[in-house]
Amino acid sequence: MSEQEKNQRETILKLLTEKSVMKQDVYSNTIAVFNELRDVLKEKADDFSSSMSKIDKRVLINFKELSLQSMQLKVAGDILDFEMHSNVFEFDRSHPMHKTSYIKNEHFNSYCGIISIYNFLADSFKYNRLNDVGYLVARIFVNREKNFFVETRVKIDYKYGKFSTQPITRGNLADIVDELIVYSIAFDLYAPPFDAVRQVTVMEMQEKSSSASLRTGKRLGYIGSKETGGGFDDAVNL
Repeated sequence: MSEQEKNQRETILKLLTEKSVMKQDVYSNTIAVFNELRDVLKEKADDFSSSMSKIDKRVLINFKELSLQSMQLKVAGDILDFEMHSNVFEFDRSHPMHKTSYIKNEHFNSYCGIISIYNFLADSFKYNRLNDVGYLVARIFVNREKNFFVETRVKIDYKYGKFSTQPITRGNLADIVDELIVYSIAFDLYAPPFDAVRQVTVMEMQEKSSSASLRTGKRLGYIGSKETGGGFDDAVNL
């Protein structure tokens, strides 16, 4: 074996020992958090379902596991869809986290697993409306130390917008879920402007009868702009 081959072998082993092992730690932590999140969602579903059954049985709350990395919490007319990505991600160097001492002192702390949470209308799944749209409402990032932070439009940035100093807890997850439920229920379905939907083709109407065409989402017909305060919650899907 030549000297160059020896050096390459040592470089590869170093990368496998350090970086690849670190990524395995991140992935294992993300799985553990996702599994605990599953228990939290089941508990929330049982709790709210039991309470609502005494108030109004038409308001349904339930939990559904789709796969080892996908699950849903249905709350009345909304669905919160939780998806765990199978890969580990690094952040662009321009990301604010790279300016923190936590990352500067140990670069590997910036590698994270991601759990994404989307908000859909429950009827989109019930009636198989494949063209309906949902919204990404939060992403939970978990690193090798099981520390975390949350990217979200929900107003919890003051609590979770930066890397935690301690590993994520069940209490953190329960609080995040509660905040997302409140946000989703308050995030209303708006009717699009009349002129935006005053024409429809025969084909669209035929397809609509099979619940497959005219898209529905919570902000359909409203174009995001500085004037309207639009952006994240808005879409042009008529």
